[in-house]
Amino acid sequence: MTRLLEVRSGAYRDSVSLMLLSREVAGRPDVSNVLVAMATDLNLRLVRDLGFDPPAAASPQDMLVAIEAEDEEAAAAARDALDAALQRRPEQRSGDAAGAGPARTIGAAVRRTPDATLALVSTPGGVAAIDAADALASGVDVMVFSDNVSVEDEVTLKRLAVADGLLMMGPDCGTAIVDGVGLGFANVVRPGPVGLVAASGTGAQHVMALLDACDVGVKHCLGVGGRDLSEQVGALSTFEALDRLDADDDVDVIALVSKPAAPAVAEAVSTHAKGLSKPVVLGYLGPGLPDLTETAARVCELVGGTWSPPRRWGAAVPTPAAPGHLRGLFVGGTLCDEARLVVAPVLGPDLRESGHTFVDFGDDALTLGRPHPMIDPGLRLSRLAAELADPSCAVVLLDVVLGLAAHPDPAGDLAVVIADAAKPVLVSLVGTRDDPQNLAGTAERLAEAGAIVHTSNAAAAREAASLVGSGSR
Repeated sequence: MTRLLEVRSGAYRDSVSLMLLSREVAGRPDVSNVLVAMATDLNLRLVRDLGFDPPAAASPQDMLVAIEAEDEEAAAAARDALDAALQRRPEQRSGDAAGAGPARTIGAAVRRTPDATLALVSTPGGVAAIDAADALASGVDVMVFSDNVSVEDEVTLKRLAVADGLLMMGPDCGTAIVDGVGLGFANVVRPGPVGLVAASGTGAQHVMALLDACDVGVKHCLGVGGRDLSEQVGALSTFEALDRLDADDDVDVIALVSKPAAPAVAEAVSTHAKGLSKPVVLGYLGPGLPDLTETAARVCELVGGTWSPPRRWGAAVPTPAAPGHLRGLFVGGTLCDEARLVVAPVLGPDLRESGHTFVDFGDDALTLGRPHPMIDPGLRLSRLAAELADPSCAVVLLDVVLGLAAHPDPAGDLAVVIADAAKPVLVSLVGTRDDPQNLAGTAERLAEAGAIVHTSNAAAAREAASLVGSGSR
């Protein structure tokens, strides 16, 4: 085994670009590990955890290139592939002055591009708040894709935004559509009369995908971050987003999609929504509340669309599993929350105590220094194989989320693992007919491998719960 480690001074790239590069190079033959990242303290620790000797001198302005391959030739070929990938991504952007090089701060970029109205921040969580503050001070709305930003910084930034009439989306805002333009993990949807406020990334994607299947389009999806409706944040961005959608003449119906919200905050948002001029569908997740599929159906009804029941692929009458437990392996936090809520009436309210487990692989604790599982599915694939080999596991439930920034072929590696499974695997598939991964083709490949595939996360969870052997309840 050969390990190659380089420190490239001043070679900055944003974290999303480097995650994609790491995934691309890691897919080469005879390459076992790749980390291309800025030399933050966290990434230096990750390099050490991968078995490399950390460099003696490196700063967050330097790029780390760590490659573990079968031999020197494979490592050198991987480095050459990385160099070629870096070169095909030009440094100069449309707003850069000729010969001036890229802007070094968001404020400088806004000054070069006076018609800019929105800044997207995807720098590491430790510095993302600084970049977001710079953007707000420059008078533009902000979408913070970065996770691992403290809630204290989030509150401060959102109060600054509110004071200046700006919208702060995020942190950990994975999905947004602004005037028809998709940002982050956005799906390809048609323009239409719906405006979404989303304190949930994959939850919003799910609702938009279900609407798209009914030929109902979306003009805006304003992500506010999963903590916005918490007691600490108090819906600071949600109020601003609701008011903006209410003032947009092209929006006829507003929908709010949220992870379980703090009760007092949810009540305040509900009261605010009643004072708007347009109908608002409140899609809070919680015990006894409508699931995401029901929320999408209600929105479809209000805009005068025709509801299309979500699709299902796979065995018509699957064989119930042997006694055992349900394992939920998710890349979407809201989809994971919804599945837990859906199965609880069947399997019991205390799922963990009963042996049933749910894991959100997109949680901040599991994405520290590594690509989001919608980009790099490796961590979940390993866990899936382990669960399928565990005799105590009776049924596996997982999600697959398509979209512009997601893995180009999420069914490929999953189908290989599922094909060897001797127990039921159910998949919640979130995507649209125009997503680059091919929704129907993805579903068919997974079904051919033996999975049961639903385009409704709630329906997938209900069927998974029904298949769990009676001995586990």
